[in-house]
Amino acid sequence: MDLYRGRICRHWGCVSTVARQGGILMKLYHKLSGWVYKTCVYLLLISISYVFLYPLIRMISMAFMSSQDIIDPEVMWIPTQLTFANFKVATFVMNLPDALWSTLWFTMILAGSQTLVTAMTGFALARFDFAFKKVWFILILISFVIPIPIVIIPRIMMFITIQDQLAVQMIGTVIPQLMMTTFGQGVNSAIAILIFYNFFRMIPTSLDEAAQIDGASPIQVFYHIILKMSVTVITIVFLFSFVWNWNETYVTTTFVRSGIDLLSLKLATFDSAFARMGSTIPGQAGVARINEAYKMAATLLSMLPLLILYLFSQKKFVEGIENAGVTGE
Repeated sequence: MDLYRGRICRHWGCVSTVARQGGILMKLYHKLSGWVYKTCVYLLLISISYVFLYPLIRMISMAFMSSQDIIDPEVMWIPTQLTFANFKVATFVMNLPDALWSTLWFTMILAGSQTLVTAMTGFALARFDFAFKKVWFILILISFVIPIPIVIIPRIMMFITIQDQLAVQMIGTVIPQLMMTTFGQGVNSAIAILIFYNFFRMIPTSLDEAAQIDGASPIQVFYHIILKMSVTVITIVFLFSFVWNWNETYVTTTFVRSGIDLLSLKLATFDSAFARMGSTIPGQAGVARINEAYKMAATLLSMLPLLILYLFSQKKFVEGIENAGVTGE
C-alpha cells in the first residue's frame, strides 16, 4: 500500500513539474510573441516615417547649403557653414511678398466658400428627405472618382463662352474656381461633404425638432444649433480645404494662368524665372546658374505658411479628426 502511494505521489509530482514547466514555456512564448509583434510594428512605423520625413529633412538640409557644399561629395546632410543666401535668392525670384499675399487671399476665399457650401450640403443630406436624394449622393461620389483632366476641357469652354457672352473677364481671375467651389465642384469637395454628412448624422435630431417646435426655420436650426456644435469639424474641413487649394496647381494653372501671382505657380516656374532674371539676382555676381539649394529654399518658403498654420491649430486639428471620424473609427 505504501509502495502504491509512493508511485501515485511520484506520478503527480511529475505531472505538476511538467505543468509548471509548461506554464513557464507559455509565459515565455507570449512574452517573445509580444516582443516580436512590437518590433514589427515599430519597424513598420519607422519605415513609413522615413519615407515621409526623408524628403523634408533633405530639403531643409540642402536649403542651408552653399554652392560649394552642393558640389562637394563629402557633404551629405550637415552643411559646412549655414547660409541664408539661398532664401534671399528664392525670395527675389518668386517675388515672395506679393506672391504670399496673393496666395493667402486667393486660398482664403476658396477655402471659406468651400467650407460653407459643403457644410450646407452635408446638412441637407443628413437631415432632409427629398426626391432623388440617393442619386445626388451617388453623383457627389462620382465627382470625386472622375479624374479632373476628363472634365477640365468642358469647363474651360464653358467659362470662355460665359466670358465672351457677358464681356466679363473670367480666365486669369479667381471667378472660375470660386464658381466651381460654390456649386460643390471645388478641390476634393466630395470629401468635405462626407465629413460633414457623417458628423451631422451623429447629432440627435431631437435638437432640431425642439428648435422647430419653438418656431425655428431650417436655416436657423443650421446656424444656431448645427454650426455651433460643429466648430471642431468646421476647423478641420477649413484646414483641409486651405491646404488643398494652396497646393493645387493643375486647375489653378488652367484658369488663373499668369493672372495672379501664386506661390504654387511661382514654384512651378522657378527655373525659367531664375534663368530670365539672370544677373539681376542678388548674390549671383553676374552668373545665372541655378542649383538645387535655391529650389529647396523656394520649396521650404512655400511650405512654411502651412507649417505655421498647423502649429497654431494643431489641437483643433486633432480634435476635428477625432470628432469627424476621418480615421475610419
